Amino acid sequence: MKIRFYHLMLSLLLVGCSATRNLPTAGETPIKASLDLVDVRDDRVLVALDPGAFIAGEVKFYIPKTVPGTYSEDNYGRYVEGLAAFDYKGNPMPVVREDDNTWSISGARELDRITYYVNDSYDSEATGDPAPFSPAGTNILAGEHYMLNLHGFVGYFEGLREQPYTLELRIPEGLYPATSLSGSPGPDGTFTYSASRYFEVIDNPIQLSGEPPATFQVGDITVNISVHSPNGAYSAAAIQPAMERMMQAQKAFLGDIDGTREYNILLYLSTLDNDARGFGALEHHTSTVVVLPEQLPAAQLEEAMVDVVSHEFFHIVTPLNVHSEEIQYFDYNAPKMSRHLWMYEGTTEYFANLFQVRQELISEEDFYSRMVAKIRNASNYNDSLSFTEMSRNVLEEPYEAEYANVYEKGALINMALDIRLRELSGGTYGVLSLMKELSAKYDEDTPFRDEALFDEIVEMTYPEVRDFFQAHVIGNTPINYAAYLDKVGLDFGEQEVESGIFLKDMQSQMPFIDVDPDNTDHIFLRSDIPLNTFFTGLGAQGGDVLKSINGTEVTLNAMRMLIGQSFGWGPETEVRMVVERDGEEIVLEGTVGNPTVTELLILPDPEAPAEAVRLREAWLKG
Repeated sequence: MKIRFYHLMLSLLLVGCSATRNLPTAGETPIKASLDLVDVRDDRVLVALDPGAFIAGEVKFYIPKTVPGTYSEDNYGRYVEGLAAFDYKGNPMPVVREDDNTWSISGARELDRITYYVNDSYDSEATGDPAPFSPAGTNILAGEHYMLNLHGFVGYFEGLREQPYTLELRIPEGLYPATSLSGSPGPDGTFTYSASRYFEVIDNPIQLSGEPPATFQVGDITVNISVHSPNGAYSAAAIQPAMERMMQAQKAFLGDIDGTREYNILLYLSTLDNDARGFGALEHHTSTVVVLPEQLPAAQLEEAMVDVVSHEFFHIVTPLNVHSEEIQYFDYNAPKMSRHLWMYEGTTEYFANLFQVRQELISEEDFYSRMVAKIRNASNYNDSLSFTEMSRNVLEEPYEAEYANVYEKGALINMALDIRLRELSGGTYGVLSLMKELSAKYDEDTPFRDEALFDEIVEMTYPEVRDFFQAHVIGNTPINYAAYLDKVGLDFGEQEVESGIFLKDMQSQMPFIDVDPDNTDHIFLRSDIPLNTFFTGLGAQGGDVLKSINGTEVTLNAMRMLIGQSFGWGPETEVRMVVERDGEEIVLEGTVGNPTVTELLILPDPEAPAEAVRLREAWLKG
């Protein structure tokens, strides 16, 4: 009787609560997200999320403030409008927007779903408003193109970041999706994708363009290239050969380091006209988003793609596999940053250059030129700043302004460490050897403790390596590059080299112009580096303020456009430039010519001892 009574009471209790709906509880079922890319209204995409049934009285919903790999607070919730919550009867529920990225929903036990509209960030770039770096941004061009960096479209509920997601995309006819997410098309024009947790959602961007991706194999890795070229200047098939050569060489360089079976390259080519203007790429575990100007000539586009994509592909080593707990358990709205940007970005950028000389894609002279450019560019940052301190505080000033040095001094730290390891090991062990050991110990799901990494590396290598880290990474002692180059029989010199017009070249991205941070329309010629013969031939000087070029008033937005146009200028192109010097406006006129610039270079020392030459060979050839 007691057993029956308890069963009866349980039945009565269930009748009296929400369990009568027979709904799966939030946390026990995938979160369902749908994006309508067909019925786009006012350049906005409608998003709906069904989290399952909540048992709590209140729940918070978030769109990320920042995401891994960006090292900036971009507040993607700024692009969300009209977030509404509905109960199981379809009635609206109260929602409070607490800040750009946070919404609070009371009475969550009755919550059935939420809906909201998302604007794209590329449009805001065109207006000059602060916007996310373009490869981390979003584009909505109804019926023609979508760049779905999903952290800009899909959010997460408090406590449910580790729950699986199901994404349903309603896709316009004639567009081809490219992504590393696992998914399949449906009979009604929808594509359904699945992700094991929220991180996997935002780690897998989706591009929809008007041409199908090109595909090739690199060992057991399938590589897909998706290209959106608004004016049809480039296609995935045209870009494939260079990418295939480059990635085959990368795989040969990495050897048995293997982090993925599929890799997607999503290339967006900007017209610069009310369009994306932040050029570069953002890494993901199994894909990268690349944004470059469509005006680039084919040779320069190929060079840029090789340099940019090689960097992003090497991120499959770090931080995507070898990373700390701060990365593994990333808090998108209150992030705690790791101290190891010297490795996450520095090692990656170093490998992106080293593999090219090792696999004979570039000459030793080209490699030396790239390292010299990094030495020069690094001199524009605080050389006495602890790299670990900068890394841990990179979201705050004054450290945020030093972030770009991870691609300059970060790579140089790895170069010097590589030479030191080769020296200590008699040429047999370098930074690639170290990363292979770390990759064998850690993986995508096994992070290291942030504060323990240096001790582990010292234990794996040599006691002297602790002195290197203590002085140049943890400490604030600048690296004497000449002393490290001397170990491998190299020395410094000077030479005249070909130059771009406003940028030295696409690889180094070193500009001859700069912007006043307090007045971004105040653009001037740099006085801290040698100017190229384009500027000196016109009679320009370092410190000149640019007022107009060929009749176009110089502002930050106009300068971006002019840089894009300059890729199409030839030697006979006439240029009329008005500059302000010492309070006086001066007109400078002439032709572009064939610009060159004097640069520092690294040269083999003809008197280097044989031991140093052997060490150089081991360093560059492996």
